[in-house]
Amino acid sequence: MERLCNHYGPLIGHVGVTPFHDLPSPSILADPKVESHLRQIGFGYRAKYLYHTAVQISQTHEVGWLDSLRNPESPVMGRTVAPAGEMQPGGRAGYRVAHEELLALQGVGPKVADCVCLMGLGWGEAVPVDTHVWQIAQRDYKFGKGRNSSLTKGTYDAVGDRFRSLWGKEAGWAHSVLFTADLRAFSERLSTKIEVNTVKMEEENSDLDVRPASELITAAKIDLVETKIKRELEVQDGDRSKKFTRAKRRKGI
Repeated sequence: MERLCNHYGPLIGHVGVTPFHDLPSPSILADPKVESHLRQIGFGYRAKYLYHTAVQISQTHEVGWLDSLRNPESPVMGRTVAPAGEMQPGGRAGYRVAHEELLALQGVGPKVADCVCLMGLGWGEAVPVDTHVWQIAQRDYKFGKGRNSSLTKGTYDAVGDRFRSLWGKEAGWAHSVLFTADLRAFSERLSTKIEVNTVKMEEENSDLDVRPASELITAAKIDLVETKIKRELEVQDGDRSKKFTRAKRRKGI
């Protein structure tokens, strides 16, 4: 995104000596030379979609079309906030219209359309679903696996509806938190933070054992082993006592 803005977007200003550029308009990206240049600066296969989508928007939509799809509760600067309608299982009417119109663009599928709706157009109920999110829904929110092993449109919509039933107009952002927390890099950081906070709480309370967590775990394991050994010895002593008593009875003692 930074490369796209730096090469094609109008200059906004500088912070120190660093220049900052706005996003380019579709008409700027509709130049025939854009696709090959985008490939040169690292956009790969996305270059074709960016160029053809820019051409499509420039030729078939009026200026400001994308902003017209925004959530009126989250308007662009200078616009008045307005109600966005009643929430439905599939999202508000404005969100559903925006999603369908974005799907008409070349290279835009349901997930990309929902990413744009959520992060660009202010529709908080948009839930971008992929196989990772589908697995989270199955594992943590009792979403049935169904008959399909792949993510079909019906399953995609059903996962989104499930999250919307839980978190309403903020379902998309709740999904983003779940998705991020489930990534290995972030889950390890989260686990470390929880452990550190737990140790701090223990240290702040003078009545608690303030040994490091690793020592506490080792001590607990030793206690369990000692308890197990003690119980086994008691059982063995009991067995010996029973055998001795039976032997005495057989001898008539």
